[in-house]
Amino acid sequence: MDFFTFSDPNVRMVTLGAMLLGLSAATVGSFTFLRKRALVGDAIAHAILPGVCLAFIWTGEKHPAGLLLGAVVAGWVSLLAMDFMTNHSKLKTDTAIGAVLSVFFGLGILLLTAIQHSGSGNQSGLDQFLFGKAASMTARDVWVFGGVALVLLLVVLAFFKEFKLVAFDPDFARTIGLPVRRLEFVLATITVLSVATGIQAVGVVLMAALLITPAAAARFWTDNIVKMVALAAVFGMLAGLFGAWVSYTAPAMPTGPWIVMLLSVVAVFSLVAAPERGIWARVRLQQANARKMLRENILKAFFQLAMAGQSVEDKRSAYFTLEKIKALRPFQAGALEQGLRRLKREGLVEGGRRGYRLTVSG
Repeated sequence: MDFFTFSDPNVRMVTLGAMLLGLSAATVGSFTFLRKRALVGDAIAHAILPGVCLAFIWTGEKHPAGLLLGAVVAGWVSLLAMDFMTNHSKLKTDTAIGAVLSVFFGLGILLLTAIQHSGSGNQSGLDQFLFGKAASMTARDVWVFGGVALVLLLVVLAFFKEFKLVAFDPDFARTIGLPVRRLEFVLATITVLSVATGIQAVGVVLMAALLITPAAAARFWTDNIVKMVALAAVFGMLAGLFGAWVSYTAPAMPTGPWIVMLLSVVAVFSLVAAPERGIWARVRLQQANARKMLRENILKAFFQLAMAGQSVEDKRSAYFTLEKIKALRPFQAGALEQGLRRLKREGLVEGGRRGYRLTVSG
C-alpha cells in the first residue's frame, strides 16, 4: 500500500511516465491495429535505435528532447524506406518491413557499440533503449513525454472522424474528397512519436506490444471504435500503473517487461472471456447451434415417421422406438437420447421404454 500513497517522488515519476506512455501508445496503436499495420510499428521501434545513437553523438548528452528528435527522424526515414521499396520494386510489404527492421536495427547496434567504446562518460545507460528501463525516468523525461502524449491525444481528438474513415475505407474517404495521403502522413507521424516516447519504458524490442496489444485486447469487447479506443487507453494506463507497482514491490523486476506481461494477460483474458467475440462465447454459440440442430432433426424424424404409413387419426398417437428413429436419420452416439430428454422437458415429446411420440405442442 506504500506504493499507492505516491509519497516517493521516484514512484510518482515512474508511474506517471508509464501511464502516459501506455495511454498515448494505446490510443495511437488502435488506428495502427485497425489499418492492419502492426508489423510497421515493430519495424519503426527497431529502426529508431540508430536515430537515438546519432542524436547522442551529435549533442553529446542524453537530453530526452534531443533523443526524441533523433528517434522521430529515424522512424520517418524507416517509413519512407518501406514505402519506397514497396512502391518502386516488386518487394511485398512484409519483405520491406523485414529488410528495414534488420538493417536499421543492425546499424543501431553498431552505433551503440561504437559509443560504448568511445570512453564518453555520458553514454552510461544509453543501452537501456534496447530493453527499456522505466525506473530511470526523471522529472524532465516525464515532462517531455507528457507533452508528447498531450499532443498525440489532441491530434487524435481533432481528426478522429477522418482517422476512422481512413482506417476502415480509404477508397471511400478519397472519393468524398478527404486528403487521404495527408491524413496517412499525420497518422504515421503520431505513430512514430508514440513509438519514440515509449522506448524509454519498454525498449525497442517490446515497443510493438505496447502499441498493439491494448488495441487487440479492446477489440474483443466491442464493435464501436470510440469504445475500443477508450478501452485500449484504459488498458494501457492500468498496465503502466500495475507494471510500476510490480517493479516497486519486487525491485529485481523491471517495469517495462512487466507492463507488456500485464497487457498480454489482459489480451489472453479478452481472447477467452469476451462476451461476444471471445473463445468461450463462440464455444457456447456453437453448442447452442448444435442443440438447436439436434432438436429440429429429432422433430423432423418424428414427423417423417408419422407421415409414413399411418392414418390421419394415428399420426400423433404412434410411438416410435429409438431403433426406428435411428434407422431414418443417423445421430451421434448418445445424442438422440440426450435430445429426447431435452424435448420431454420442453413438453414436445412423451414416452419412455416402449417408445416416444409427439405431444400436441410437438
